[in-house]
Amino acid sequence: MPHTPPLSPAQRRTLEGNPWFAALPAAQRNGLLGTAELVHLQRGAMPFRQGDPVGAAGSGFYGLLAGTLKISTLRDDGREAILVLLEPGNWFGEITLIDGSPRTHDATALTGVDLLVVPPAAFAAQMADPVFANAMATLLASRVRGLYSMMEDATLRGLRVRVVHRLLALARGDATQSATLRPSVAVPQEALAMMLGVTRQTLSKELNALAQEGLIGLRYRRIELLHLEALQRLGGAG
Repeated sequence: MPHTPPLSPAQRRTLEGNPWFAALPAAQRNGLLGTAELVHLQRGAMPFRQGDPVGAAGSGFYGLLAGTLKISTLRDDGREAILVLLEPGNWFGEITLIDGSPRTHDATALTGVDLLVVPPAAFAAQMADPVFANAMATLLASRVRGLYSMMEDATLRGLRVRVVHRLLALARGDATQSATLRPSVAVPQEALAMMLGVTRQTLSKELNALAQEGLIGLRYRRIELLHLEALQRLGGAG
């Protein structure tokens, strides 16, 4: 793979729109980008599959410059469960590089994507920098918080609250979890059902009920959040 050409101002803004990357000191940001390689993948391509070893071809720490990826797994019954959607600006794939174990999930391009790939050896060199290692610990802590929230939803919350929580998470960029809530979420209902582990029909009932109450608007492959404050109250948190 060729080395990354200098990033355009627009590409830089895309990366810096992610709170984690924006919080990195300039030296660490430049060090990370200086070791990355640029790869374009077509829709349906998989940067990695569940079970891939750390040394698999194309393996690395990934930064998403353009397009959308899903992180998913197959359940025992063969149904797909989508864990998270990744939008431009997000970095991912660090777990296998840190613990040396195989990939835990599938990563699939939902559109054509542009990826920055930091090879394993270059990532290990970056981790020798205490500032970067501490930043990675912060990133992992945010992932753990997200997983705890998902576990609480699955075990303690009713479906309506789970739906609202996920819509609010998607409004913050899902994996990004920025402070700003967007008023519209671009997600097909089938994909949202896969995120929640319910059937499309079950989800449709909850969404229609929320729409009838005037809280959301249902559009083609998009859900409008019409009353964010009311949705946050219904969800019990932001």
